Amino acid sequence: MTTLTLPSPAKLNLFLHITSRRSDGYHELQTLFQFLDLSDELSFTLTDNPDISLIPEINGVDHEDNLIVKAARLLEAHKKTHQGIAISISKILPMGGGLGGGSSNAATTLLALNTLWNCDLSLEELAHLGKQLGADVPIFVFGHSAFAEGIGEVLTKTNPDTPYYLLLKPNCEVPTGQIFTDKYLTRDTPAIRISHALKLEGHNDCLDVARRLYPEVDEAFLWLTTFGNAKLTGTGACLFLACESIDEAKRVKNYAPEKWQTWVCRGCNTSPTLDVLNQWIASQHT
Repeated sequence: MTTLTLPSPAKLNLFLHITSRRSDGYHELQTLFQFLDLSDELSFTLTDNPDISLIPEINGVDHEDNLIVKAARLLEAHKKTHQGIAISISKILPMGGGLGGGSSNAATTLLALNTLWNCDLSLEELAHLGKQLGADVPIFVFGHSAFAEGIGEVLTKTNPDTPYYLLLKPNCEVPTGQIFTDKYLTRDTPAIRISHALKLEGHNDCLDVARRLYPEVDEAFLWLTTFGNAKLTGTGACLFLACESIDEAKRVKNYAPEKWQTWVCRGCNTSPTLDVLNQWIASQHT
């Protein structure tokens, strides 16, 4: 029985500018994506029947509506084997946190099954498929920190600094759609150049909306700003603070109220998913 186990990492938006709204409802944006060494874990085992199974199921999400299952369905038309797949997930990344956990899980599934099912699709082809599942899926397929434009799918490889972060999640989940449809969301931020983005001169246009709609986000943001330049990732709810050392990040974590989830993690410019996948592929040829 062949099993492939991969990390499925979180991402941060180091800034997020909404530059316009398109006629199809999507938003044009600019952002700087970076991965974290904080990951879910997915295991994929080939089976002798053609079914796609997932354990555990996520409460409140129908099997066929899960992005992991949707990603597997997208690749079924490309597989060169009659085998199915049994998928198990160890979930660490919170839902509704702005960390891209669902998109990461979908991208990890595309990468894993492309290998196990011998689909032989390129990263560009996988990213194109992934865009059907969500605007953040391509960055996780791409697997490298990037300056993103368009709806988030036009990616330019970058290498921002990789500090330690104190990551904090208040006791709420923030639906992305709610933030992007809010009438008070700024949608006309002027575009900036990559050089300015890498100097972290940007901000997050979603922050004010998230703080207004969710007092928990506002409270956590105000608390974190007492230690430095607190930022929101994605549409929230998670906030983060770049720290000069792991000791500094741990110090801030120790002050955090127990009602919030907190993690000390580090930014990384290559996805742990691709790192482990490439090691696994190499091991199969030795």
